Amino acid sequence: MKPNFAQMSTKELRQYVLAHREDIEALEILFSRRTPDSEAIIYPSMFTEDGQLIEENMRIIEEAIAKRIQQEKNNQD
Repeated sequence: MKPNFAQMSTKELRQYVLAHREDIEALEILFSRRTPDSEAIIYPSMFTEDGQLIEENMRIIEEAIAKRIQQEKNNQD
């Protein structure tokens, strides 16, 4: 018997999907919970076309990652 995916938190559902990768229904429900493209944050490229690192863009992305990690820690408290 399958679990009730609608009652699972996103974290629980993600763990279930990692353990049951063949379960298409669970994958579809997990994907449906993702942030809509209209709300997604698009970060600038970290590299130029010839492969050179863009320092400013790297700084922006590092700050965004640090902010997200702090938000996750705050949510766990």
